[in-house]
Formats: sequence, structure tokens, C-alpha cells
Amino acid sequence: MSPLEIALLCMFLMFLLGLPIFAALAIAAATTLIAGDILPLTIMHNSLFDGLNIFPLLAIPCFVVAGTLMEYGNITNQIIDVVKQLVGRTYGGLGITTILACTFFAAISGSGPGTVAAVGTVLIPAMLRNGYSKEYAASVASSGGTIGILIPPSNPMIIYAILGNLSVTAMFTAGFIPGFLVAFIMISTAWLLAKKNGFQGDVDAPPFQLRSLLVSCRKGFFALATPFIILGSIYSGFATPVEASVVAIAWSLLVGCLVNRALKWNHIYKALVEGTMVCGGVLLIVGTSTLFGKILTYEEAPQRLTAMVMGISKDPTIVLFMIIAVLYVLGMFMETLSTIIILVPVLLPMILELGIDPIHFGIILVVTNNVAMLTPPLGVNLFVASRIASLSVEKLSLAVIPYLIALTFAIIILTLIPELSTWLPYTLGYGK
Repeated sequence: MSPLEIALLCMFLMFLLGLPIFAALAIAAATTLIAGDILPLTIMHNSLFDGLNIFPLLAIPCFVVAGTLMEYGNITNQIIDVVKQLVGRTYGGLGITTILACTFFAAISGSGPGTVAAVGTVLIPAMLRNGYSKEYAASVASSGGTIGILIPPSNPMIIYAILGNLSVTAMFTAGFIPGFLVAFIMISTAWLLAKKNGFQGDVDAPPFQLRSLLVSCRKGFFALATPFIILGSIYSGFATPVEASVVAIAWSLLVGCLVNRALKWNHIYKALVEGTMVCGGVLLIVGTSTLFGKILTYEEAPQRLTAMVMGISKDPTIVLFMIIAVLYVLGMFMETLSTIIILVPVLLPMILELGIDPIHFGIILVVTNNVAMLTPPLGVNLFVASRIASLSVEKLSLAVIPYLIALTFAIIILTLIPELSTWLPYTLGYGK
């Protein structure tokens, strides 16, 4: 067997045994180096260090900590109160509020499951009190949470930009239009389902009045200013994405402690633990995938894959749809960051050779991984929402099917119209 065959077979066997992603990659790489005798064993610790010594990775745990602090600091509730003023009394008003709140909170946390937890904890019980079914409440919250990885800041976008040697700011900028497109399609789906099932808005919500809205905006001014502070620091050139993640923590502490006076020491401790857990998991996968990626590169795996795919079709659009189909399947079994970390080093050379814009491909990769969050057995958003709504994952998996169809429709649009992803970063000069 060739070293490449040994590596892929060993990794596949480790996955079948149920080993964690980082362990499967490490064992497959070590086995290949020993059995294949292709590279010196010293490459192992060098590659692991190279994978960990990446400065932009610091943004991920910092954004997670900031998002958790904002949840405990009552910032999420203030955002929800403002959104309810706008759409609370329409058909499916609380469902639409959930998606809009997820869209707003996505500009803070960068995490899909984190967005579901922050918004769903407040709005799923509210929907149940207003006569919405558990299926509707849980499905709209888990689906709205997928926007968390598309609208910047986005942890998967940070990883993709690092692996693809792209500007993190360019990827963040590229996510705005696709993010709002997905949000609009999700809102339309939630409204249609509510209309079909007769789910009214929030019966306790007052009729829309500009005065009441302005009062809510005044009370939640610091909460509403949060995404503008974070993203504004990046696009104004005041801070890099990593520095902006630290700004997010400082701002969340300021608002949570001094303005809302809701943050306690145990909340700060929980936020730091959450950030540490995410950081540890990401670093383990990135380090081992860097080692495994060097073996694949040495064995010319990207070139072989390119030749195989181009033997089927050289049409960029068809190739993109082939990749999307593969991602749909992989997403059922692999976590989003793991999928990106493993596939990007292999797929990106082929994408570049076909003339596909790497920013466009990055958006397709991220938005397709939205689907992975809603597909069992791994769908992380499903587990978070099902726990909040006390609904089985099996029933919730059926309830999210309309949103999966809506997401697929959005993916098709974004694939066929690359300008939706590339126009903004190139216009603002970030994609050059």
C-alpha cells in the first residue's frame, strides 16, 4: 500500500472505532510516518507546534467568552425586547423574533450552538406559553442559530481564512450579504409555517408604537451598540479581528457589570471555562490536522483529487455542487470546524486551479456547514434546542426539514451568484 492509502485507511478505521477527530488524525499520521518511511519522525512535533502557533486562533476563545458574558450580562434579553417591539404581534411573531435575535446575537458570539442557547433559553419558553408547538419553537430556534456561523464574527470563517491564507476581515465582510439572505429566507419559512398552523404573535406584546420602540432602544442602547463596537473596531482599522475579540470581552464586562449590573463572579468563571474548553478542542484538532495535512501534501493528495474531479467535470459550478453534496453527508458525522480543518488543505488547491474565487468558496463551505448543525446524528443545534424545549431529537429532526429545504435553496442561490459573496469585500478593498 502507498503511504497515502495507509493514511486514509487508518483515519477511516479510527473514525469507525469512534475515536475523537484529533486522535484519529494523530494515529493515522504516526502510523503512516512509521510504516511508510516517507518523512523523518521529527516532523511530528514540528507540525504540532506549527499548528498551534497561529496568532489569529486567539480570536475564537475570546469571542466565545464574550458571547457567554453577554448572555449572563442580560444583553441578550435587551436585544430580544427591542426585536419583539417590531414583529412580536405578527403571525409567528415570536418565531420571527427568534431568528432576528439570532441574527443580531450572531454579530456578537460567532458560534451556532452558543446563539441557540442564548436566544432559545429566553424565546422557546415564551413561544410555548403563547400556544406554539414544541416542534415549531425548537425548530425555529435551532435553525435561527445556524446564522451564528455566517454573520461575522464567525469562528469557522477565522479557521478557513487561516488555512486558506486569506484575510479574516475579507471573510467577515463576505458573510454579511449571505447572512442576511439566509436570515430572510429563514424568516419567510417561519412566517409561512406559523400562518399554516395558526400561531399568532405574542399576546402580551403591545401594538407597535414608535414611542415604545424608542424607549426599548434607549434602555437597551449599550446592548444594541455591541455589534457596532465589535465590528466597527475591525472595519475602521482600529483593531485586528484578534484585538476586536478582546474589545468584545472588555465591552461585555463593562455593560454586564456596570450598566446592567447582572454579571457575577461565577458568570465570569463559567465564561472563562467555556472559552478554555473551546480553545483546547480547536487547538488539538488544528495541531494534528497540520501534521496530517503535511503528509497529504507530500503525497500530492490535492493534485490527485484535482485530476480525479476534473476527469468528471471541469465546470466550476458542477464541481461546487459535487463538493456541497459531499459536505451534506460529512456534516451528519463531523463537527463544523473539523470538517473545515480537514477538507480545506485538500480542496483549496483544486478550487484555485478551477478559477473559483476562494472567498466565494469559503462562504459556500460555511453556509453548507449550517446544514450540518441541523442534521442528525451530530446536529449540535438540535441537541441544544431539544434540551431547552424538552422535545426528542427525533421529532425535532422532522420539524426542521422545512428549514433544511430553505437553507438548500439559499445555498443554490449563493453558488450560482458568486457576487453575493465577493462584491462587498472587493468593493471595500478587503479581498485584494
